[in-house]
Amino acid sequence: MHEFRVNVRFSETDAFGPINNTSYFIYLEEARMKFFEALGLAMDAQPWNFLLASTNCNFIGQGYFNQLLTIKTSLTKVGTKSCDMIHEILCSQTGEIIAEGHAVLVCYNFATQKSEPIPEKMKEKLISEIVLH
Repeated sequence: MHEFRVNVRFSETDAFGPINNTSYFIYLEEARMKFFEALGLAMDAQPWNFLLASTNCNFIGQGYFNQLLTIKTSLTKVGTKSCDMIHEILCSQTGEIIAEGHAVLVCYNFATQKSEPIPEKMKEKLISEIVLH
């Protein structure tokens, strides 16, 4: 599991109200990138070969301007060509769950425009990170 924190900016809210629903997807995207960076699979370290195939977010509570959030990211499944990730967005101060997300990433060859098997070394790293839920 990987964690990172983000402080909610004013531009991510609905005029001093709760966090705008689109902002959660930005947090989840950043969480995925930080997760891969922590594994040594940063986007700028090699040709990036994952494509976001599906994502969702369930809004459970509300977050607000200037609130410190903790985003927890875990892998739950690694297949031949894809992997599944889950996210929890929590209030850092209270631990209250604000949102939960899910994403499916597909290994993709942008030159051929087709999915392809996850390279074996990368797959081994990903499998070592699986958290059963």
